[in-house]
Amino acid sequence: MRFPEYRPRRLRKNQSFRDLIAETRISENDLIYPLFVKHGKGKKDEIKTMPGIYQFSIDEAVKEAKEVEKLGIKAIILFGIPKKKDEAATEAYDENGIIQEAVRAIKAKTEKLLVITDICLCEYMSHGHCGVVKDGKIQNDITLELLAQTALSHAEAGADMVAPSDMMDGRVAAIRSELDKEGFEDTPIMAYSAKYASSFYGPFREAAHSTPEFGDRKTYQMDPPNVDEALREAGMDIEEGADIVMVKPALAYLDVIREVKSAYGYPTGAYNVSGEYSIIKVAAKAGLIDEKKAVLEILTSIKRAGADMIITYHAKDAAKWLK
Repeated sequence: MRFPEYRPRRLRKNQSFRDLIAETRISENDLIYPLFVKHGKGKKDEIKTMPGIYQFSIDEAVKEAKEVEKLGIKAIILFGIPKKKDEAATEAYDENGIIQEAVRAIKAKTEKLLVITDICLCEYMSHGHCGVVKDGKIQNDITLELLAQTALSHAEAGADMVAPSDMMDGRVAAIRSELDKEGFEDTPIMAYSAKYASSFYGPFREAAHSTPEFGDRKTYQMDPPNVDEALREAGMDIEEGADIVMVKPALAYLDVIREVKSAYGYPTGAYNVSGEYSIIKVAAKAGLIDEKKAVLEILTSIKRAGADMIITYHAKDAAKWLK
């Protein structure tokens, strides 16, 4: 094909033509909305570093979930802020913990909304790390037992899917085994398979009160330069029983999303994380970009890279714009 016989601009001359030949489409069906839940009543506290995102008490989280469902968004993912933290992450797997109570309340007041729960211990550990600490080191195998207990308690509360984000080796197998043993073989697992030790998580740590008291998470989260390792991680999670694999963050790792999707053809998620969200908010407030256009462009790029679903704090706004 060559000019002048082939003129690509013929099909760009108006919006109807552009819509007709669009290769990638984003819709509210692709979006998962994160919710931060804490104890109390009537609380809706905005997170300073994430304009428009809040910490909700359970009653307010129920209202938010109902609004999300009305917008056509199919799923939320819950992150809990406990009353107390300790070195055994006790409230993470307490049947009356914040997430367990939130799941029951939201499921009782929504119709078809999928409630996904994040499975990690960092919010519940007094030291802020994602696993049990002994002699200054994160203990992998002991942590697996707590993660499995946490996932089971969420499933018992009514969670539709559990999402381990801790990056401990073998956690998908441990969770799958525990769920199956207790009769929850139909509860799917969405694994944070390639979760990088990223600089884009800062606002989340304020939102979830999960900043480590010492060191960092580089001994268990992935090193940013590595792609082949991400493929090995995703492959391990699939072999261990993951139903969905995920790449986190999204924007700086679009190539990893593509590689994972191409390698396995598995349902693939991506997490458009807090730092990515806040950058857009700051730039839009400063008048540097058009927020709506930038958000939809970013979400389309993540979908184009191969993501089947996107966890994003932009979900509510995007759903409104897409309608």
